[in-house]
Amino acid sequence: MLDTKYDSKKVEEGKYEEWKNRGYFTCGDTSKKPYSIVIPPPNVTGKLHIGHAYNVSIQDAIIRYKRMMGFDTLWLPGMDHAAIATEAKVVKKLKDQGINKYEYGRGKFLEACWDWTREYGGAIRDQWAAMGVSVDYSKERFTLDEGLNKAVTKVFVDYYKKGLIYRGEKIINWDPAAKTALSNEEVIYSEEKSAFYHLKYIIDGTDEFLDVATTRPETLFGDTAVAVNENDPRYQKYIGKNVILPIMNKLIPIIADEHADMEKGTGCVKITPAHDPNDFEVGNRHNLERICIMNDDATMNENVPSKYQGMSREECREVLLNDLKEEGLLLEIEPLVHEVGHSERTGVMVEPMVKEQWFVKMDSLAKNLLDIQKSKDDKVNFIPERFENLLNSWMSDCHDWCISRQLWWGHRIPAWYKDGEIYVGEEAPKEEGWMQDEDVLDTWFSSALWPFSTLGWPEKTSDLERYYPNDCLVTAYDIIFFWVARMMFQSEELNGIRPFKDCIIHGLIRDKEGRKMSKSLGNGVDPFEMIDKYGVDALRYYLNTDVAFGTDLRFDEDKMSSTWNYINKIWNASRFVLMNIEGLEKLDFSNLTELDKWILTKYENIVKSSIKHMDNYEFNLFGAETYSFIYDDFCSNYIEFSKFNSESATTKSVLCYVLTGILKMLHPFMPFVTEEIYQMLPIKDSESIMISDYPKYEEEFIFDEVKDKVDDYVLFIKTFRTVKAENNITKDMKVLFETEVDPLIIKVLRIEDNIINEKLSIKSYKVISNKIKALIFYQKEESEDDKLLKEKEIEALKASIERREKLLSNENYVNKAPANIVEMDKQKLAEEKNKLSELLK
Repeated sequence: MLDTKYDSKKVEEGKYEEWKNRGYFTCGDTSKKPYSIVIPPPNVTGKLHIGHAYNVSIQDAIIRYKRMMGFDTLWLPGMDHAAIATEAKVVKKLKDQGINKYEYGRGKFLEACWDWTREYGGAIRDQWAAMGVSVDYSKERFTLDEGLNKAVTKVFVDYYKKGLIYRGEKIINWDPAAKTALSNEEVIYSEEKSAFYHLKYIIDGTDEFLDVATTRPETLFGDTAVAVNENDPRYQKYIGKNVILPIMNKLIPIIADEHADMEKGTGCVKITPAHDPNDFEVGNRHNLERICIMNDDATMNENVPSKYQGMSREECREVLLNDLKEEGLLLEIEPLVHEVGHSERTGVMVEPMVKEQWFVKMDSLAKNLLDIQKSKDDKVNFIPERFENLLNSWMSDCHDWCISRQLWWGHRIPAWYKDGEIYVGEEAPKEEGWMQDEDVLDTWFSSALWPFSTLGWPEKTSDLERYYPNDCLVTAYDIIFFWVARMMFQSEELNGIRPFKDCIIHGLIRDKEGRKMSKSLGNGVDPFEMIDKYGVDALRYYLNTDVAFGTDLRFDEDKMSSTWNYINKIWNASRFVLMNIEGLEKLDFSNLTELDKWILTKYENIVKSSIKHMDNYEFNLFGAETYSFIYDDFCSNYIEFSKFNSESATTKSVLCYVLTGILKMLHPFMPFVTEEIYQMLPIKDSESIMISDYPKYEEEFIFDEVKDKVDDYVLFIKTFRTVKAENNITKDMKVLFETEVDPLIIKVLRIEDNIINEKLSIKSYKVISNKIKALIFYQKEESEDDKLLKEKEIEALKASIERREKLLSNENYVNKAPANIVEMDKQKLAEEKNKLSELLK
C-alpha cells in the first residue's frame, strides 16, 4: 500500500538503477519498428544547468512515450570534448598548480584533459540518472573517441580532395585570451558605450584634410588607405592623392570604393585590411598591404612605434588619443552605442586578424541544403515551423567556415608540411621529415557528424542502417546556426539524406521577470536544488508542459510548488482507489452506471487527445487537457461519486482501468511516481510501467448520451457549493428542488435532511445549472452590530441612488457626457437598486 504521505525522495530511490539493470533502456528488438534520438552532447566542463534539464526532460518524455507505443527505441547518449571550454578549464587547473601548459608539453597536457573528461563525464552520468533519463548506455559515444576521430579525419580528407576544404590567409575572428580562431557563430554581440573619434588626415602638399571618423583609433597604425565614394562630390577631386597617416607620418592613398557610404558618417573611411573584415575585402580589390599591428594576445606589436609596443588595445587607445590631441589631429569625440563582438567562451573582445587558417567552402553546401529544404518528403521538419525561416536566412548568406583552432585538445588536423609542401591524408606520411599541423578542428566540425558517426559511420553498420536518419532532434533555438545547420549540410553532403526527420526547437529558460539567467544577476536556477525540494517528477512535468515549444519559459518556483501539489493530489487519489480495489482479480464492465459511463467517455476522449498531442509534440496542450480530466473529472468528481457505489465490481473495475491509464499517460513526464503507484495495482499488463503499453482509444467506452447529463450534475454540485461558501450558509439551510434531481446529487451534497417541498418566507438563494434548479433557504440571525451595519449600508445606497437618478434626469448631462460614462451610471443605478431590494427583504 502507498505511504500516507507522498515523499519524492523515497519514491525515486532505487528505481533508476533497477530500470537500467533490467535492460529497459537498451535498444535492439528487431521485431519492432525503430525510433531513434541522439542526445545533444553536453560539454565535459562541469555541472548540467537548468537548460540541460529542460532539454533532456523533453527527449525522455518522447522516448518513453515511443517505447510504450511499441517502438524499438534508441536514445543515444554522449558528451562533447568542447575544445576551447575544456582546454581553458584544464589550463586554469594546471596554472593553479603552478604548471605552464607549454612547459608541460602536448602529451602530458592531453593526458590531463582525458583525466578531466573521465572525472566530469562520471558526474554528468550521475546527473542524467537524477533526471531519470532512459538513455541506452551501451551505445554511449564521445566526440573525441577513436571511432569518431576516424570519421572526422575521413571527412576532412575527403573534403580536401573535393576542394571543399582549403587553407588560406583570411581575416578571421581571433580570441586573444584563448589565442585561437573563432567561427562567426562563436562571436556574441552586445551593445556597449563607445564613440566616433574624428581624426584629421592631412592631404599631402596642402593645408586641407579629411575628417575620418572611427570607433577604433588604435588601429590607425595598420591603415593603408582612406576610401571615399567615387560619386561623392565632396571628395572626387582628392581621389588618387595621398594623405599623411597621423602619428606614423607616412603617405597612404585616397581610393574610390563602394564601401565608403556617402550617407554614413563623414563619408571618409580609414582602411585597415589586417584588422577589419570589410577593409580586408577593400584591400583585396585595391591590392593594399596588410599590416598586422597586434600580437596574438592583442597587445601592440613591432609594427607600431616603440612607445606603444606591448600596450593592450585599451591602453594604446588612451595614450594615442592624448598624442593626437597634442598634435591637433583629434577633431571631435562623438558618443555612440554600438555592438561589439565578444568570444562566446572567454568573454573577451574579439580581434579581427589576418591569419592562415583552414576553411570549409560553404557555397555549394549551403545551396544543397536550401534545395533539399524545398522538398516536402526529404526535408527536415522544424517544430515550430517558423524556425526553418531562421535557418534558411542564415544559409542564404553564410561565409566560408573557419575550422582550425589554435588549441591542443581536439581532433588534430590531418595535414603535414615539409619543404613548402602540404600532405593531407588519413594516415601520416611514411617518409621522415614531415611535421603535422599543430592546430585542432573546431568542436562543431565533429559535432556536425554526431547523428551518424555515433552509429558507426563511415562503416556500414547494422545500427547505422537501422537507426539513421534519426527520428528527431531536440535542441534550443540559440544553436540552430552552430549545430543544426551543420549537421544538415554534412549529412546531406556525405550521405545524401537528412540527418533527422523532425527538429524540435524549444526556447530558453529565463527568470520570472523574463531576464536571461546569468551569474551577474544571480538569478540562475540549479535543477538539482529543485529536485531536492520538489522531486524530479515535479521538475520534469513543469518544464515539459508549461509553454509551447519555441517559446521561452519563465521559471517560476510557485509553479513548481503547484506541480508538487498536483502530484500529491494524484498520490492521495491513488491511495483511495488502491484501498477500494484491493483483491480485484479481473476487470468487469458488465454493470456500468451512468457515472461509470461518464468517466469512461471522458477518459477515452482524453486518451485520444493525448495521443494526438504527444505525436504532434504539443506537450503544453497535453498538460492542460489531462490536468483538467485528472484533477477535476477523476479525482474531484468520479472518486467522490464512486464512494456511494463502492461495493460494485464494475465501479472498482472502472477505478482500476482509469487510474492505470492516467498513470501510463503521465509516465513519460513523471516516471518515478507513476512506477511507484503502478506497482501497487492488483492488475497490470507488465512488470514495469516503463515497458507497458500506452493506453489505446476504445470506442466501445464512449457513451455520449450520458456525458451532458452527468456534466450537468457536476456543474450543479459545484454551483451549489459555491453559493454556500460565498454566502456563509451553514448546514441549517433548507433546500427546495424546482426540477427533478438524481438522488445521488443529494447524497453527494449531504442534504438528505435539508430537503423541503414548499417555499419558505425567508431569504433564498438560487442554484441553477443547465437542467437543475434549486432554492436554498437560509436566514442568519442578525446581531445588533449586523443590524447597525445593514442600516448604514441601506442609507448609503439610498443616497447614491438618489444622486444617480438626479444626474440621469439631467438632459444636459446625458446629452453631453461620454456615452460610456452615462451607460456605466445606468448600470450602477440598476445594481444599487437590486442590492437595496435584497437588503430590505
